[in-house]
Amino acid sequence: MGETIKLTAADGHEFEAYRAEPEGDAQGSPKGGIVVIQEIFGVNAHIREVCDGYARQGYLAIAPAIFDRFERGVDLGYTDDDKTIGRALKAKGNDNLDAVLADVKAAHDAAATAGKVGITGYCWGGVVVWAAACRLGFDAAVAYYGGGIIDLNAEEPTCPTILHFGEHDGSIPMADVDAISAAHPDVEVHVYDAGHGFNCDHRPEFDRESAEIALHITHDLFAEHVG
Repeated sequence: MGETIKLTAADGHEFEAYRAEPEGDAQGSPKGGIVVIQEIFGVNAHIREVCDGYARQGYLAIAPAIFDRFERGVDLGYTDDDKTIGRALKAKGNDNLDAVLADVKAAHDAAATAGKVGITGYCWGGVVVWAAACRLGFDAAVAYYGGGIIDLNAEEPTCPTILHFGEHDGSIPMADVDAISAAHPDVEVHVYDAGHGFNCDHRPEFDRESAEIALHITHDLFAEHVG
């Protein structure tokens, strides 16, 4: 369903992105655009599948390869070695968040050819989504288990925003979730009987029931504010 394309950020950095568009009757008339932000594992099979899912829902979906600034072609699995590589790249991304957001903005602009644009992301991608919801011109945002959101808790989203967390996430204390919720009463915060990575069916942490509920909530937000 999808293809790899090239995008260019405002600073001239060229990078890859995965692009999936609606098929069949929806071809040529998407409901809007969705930008999908990767976990620490790059634009891998799971993230491409997420994009394909949004395309089946009638959206133009784009997943920017935001690690391309630091290492091109990152496509990792979920072994301990993969996690070590991904965490090192995430650290570089955190140190260069403005540059990462420039790439997200380029993806936004590419998706905007379809109309309004939402954004969703997972793990570190959830943190990037939060920053994008606060600083960029998205129409709706959904972040899944973004542990570093607490470090950006002083910032305020400028679009309707939903956060999904797992109650048993060993990397995100519930005290952080409570602090985020208290600081942002207009942000919907949902907590599930699950751990970190519960949305990813490529990981042992996958929790089907939680993932389906979260996706239903996410789809409702995008249907209302994107199309």
